[in-house]
Amino acid sequence: MTSRHEQWARLRRQLWRPPRAHGEQPRERTVGPLELFYDLVVVVLVAQAAHHFAEHLTWRGLGEFAAVFALVWIAWFNGSLHHELHGYEDARGRSMFLLQILVLVPLGAFIPEAGGARGVAFAVDAGVVFAVLAVLWLLAARGDSPEFRRPSTLFVTGTALCAAVLAASAALPAGVRVLTWGLLAVAYLVGFAVMIGTATPVQTVALSVTDALTERFGLFIIIVLGETVTGVVNGLAHEPTDTLTLAVGLVAVVVGFGAWWTYFDFVGHRQPKPARASTVQWMLVHLPLTAAVAAMGAAMVGLVEHAHDSRTPAATAWVLCGGVAVVLCTTTVLATSLRVWRPDRDLYRPLARTCVAVALAAVALGAARPAPLLLGLALVVLLGIPWGLAVALRLPRDETAADL
Repeated sequence: MTSRHEQWARLRRQLWRPPRAHGEQPRERTVGPLELFYDLVVVVLVAQAAHHFAEHLTWRGLGEFAAVFALVWIAWFNGSLHHELHGYEDARGRSMFLLQILVLVPLGAFIPEAGGARGVAFAVDAGVVFAVLAVLWLLAARGDSPEFRRPSTLFVTGTALCAAVLAASAALPAGVRVLTWGLLAVAYLVGFAVMIGTATPVQTVALSVTDALTERFGLFIIIVLGETVTGVVNGLAHEPTDTLTLAVGLVAVVVGFGAWWTYFDFVGHRQPKPARASTVQWMLVHLPLTAAVAAMGAAMVGLVEHAHDSRTPAATAWVLCGGVAVVLCTTTVLATSLRVWRPDRDLYRPLARTCVAVALAAVALGAARPAPLLLGLALVVLLGIPWGLAVALRLPRDETAADL
């Protein structure tokens, strides 16, 4: 007969396993509903930042959006990486995600006024978010083997320092506080890049990008792309519905779809090269890419609202066209980090040059500021150029493969 104590110990081992040690994460797994729920919560925060930016398309609004978005993305990346390396789909894993969600939800409420009246509350809550993350990594580091102790200590220390600086920024004036957030985000990302860049071969293998992580980043991009549709719907909801306004809204949706097409046709669900620099490049370049997609959604509100204007407002044109340019350029940079970059160089190298040229054309379009409908149609055409080139380059290869 099994004693009650033994039964309880067995149940505890099943529901509350210790964090997985470095290097033991499964190389093949699918993203679960727990991670998707967490991502949806984070995207609510992204939506708050995008909606505030839509109402403040100014240099100050851009600065606030960039600083807040960077902190939110780093928190998401931090929590996602922790689960990828150390988490299980058990009661402990669910509790850890729930804890993060409970401190992220108030943060979302503070985002619309993070640069002003609620900046103190945002700073304190953001400090709590990073403190929770530091504790999670500290608990996981207790089971580290000797070769992982130094990077784990550095990462926990950096995350804890980030929490302390965020909390301390509550005492600063509003403008200085937002600037501090931005500089802190840059410093954190640079520190992460240096840590990965100096990793040993054993550490590099343990931190390599798995299929699940590529899927996770792709799914997050998809969810954020939903903000482009939200921007269009919000614009249409606040304007009288007529043919021109509806046409501008639908064309804006096609622009957002073009961003999805660009990412997933060229880099989505593809793994980076196993080199340390490629891993860092692949991970961190997703930050400006995701921010650009969210900013495009914010600009689409103004595009629809000004559908009848003879010229697109300058701020709306610059943010939307600049967002498209960033999506194209970051997609190119991501492509250079992929394993397929060298084997498929006949495809990717001309495609990269084309994406950069189209990005410059998008910036020129933003400067020209045609009417909203014309601007949207021009962006659709520009986004279609790399795709058309890719089809033209792939078609002969497909025909050759079919003849073999």
